[in-house]
Amino acid sequence: MAFLELAGVDVRYGAIRALRGIDLDVDEGEIVALLGANGAGKTTTLRTTSGLLHPVAGTVRFAGTAVQQMPAHQVVALGIGHVPEGRRIFPRMSVMENLEMGAYQRRGSIRAELQRVFGLFPLLEERQRQDGGTLSGGEQQMLAIGRALMNRPRLLLLDEPSMGLAPLIVQQIFQIISEIRDLGTTILLVEQNAAQALHLADRGYVMENGEIVLHDDARTLLNDERVRAAYLGEGAA
Repeated sequence: MAFLELAGVDVRYGAIRALRGIDLDVDEGEIVALLGANGAGKTTTLRTTSGLLHPVAGTVRFAGTAVQQMPAHQVVALGIGHVPEGRRIFPRMSVMENLEMGAYQRRGSIRAELQRVFGLFPLLEERQRQDGGTLSGGEQQMLAIGRALMNRPRLLLLDEPSMGLAPLIVQQIFQIISEIRDLGTTILLVEQNAAQALHLADRGYVMENGEIVLHDDARTLLNDERVRAAYLGEGAA
């Protein structure tokens, strides 16, 4: 059984069918990339996985538990962390307060979680008293990821972590994502930067119009002419 499994999932926004019977799975310890153009259904897939949306058909199973109708806070308690597109930090709260918000469901000391996050993001420790809104875009992305890690998720959903960042910062973010996996967290990654995502991932899915149209290991997708033409900016060979 897969660690995360979406089977026949349909999601609607009113009359709009945003997801059309998608099947997707992630094994424990993997990084799986979810690629596609804007509006393909990638963010909807993550929001459905984390309990922010509920499908009208199909099942979402995490570690053997059906979660498709659970409220989001219960999904978080099971071990799914979600870093949304656009970071969504609390700009008038300090870095430390933002991190503490990520641990709101944990009881007792959060010292171990803080040390883990500060180990990945030393800059956050240096700026822990600074308001989140005064950080740069890259620093805010680090804070958003760090906040999600404060609950020690078993599965981390990342939605466009490189969006709007300078190339050097993008490299740093992807290196940290790799380190997070090495520390034992499984990752489902939505990313417009298809080349970076597929170089990092074990496997990938490609979405179009709410459907999965391709699924393979990452190396195969990197060399697929359709993927290269549509997402890597290269013409077919």
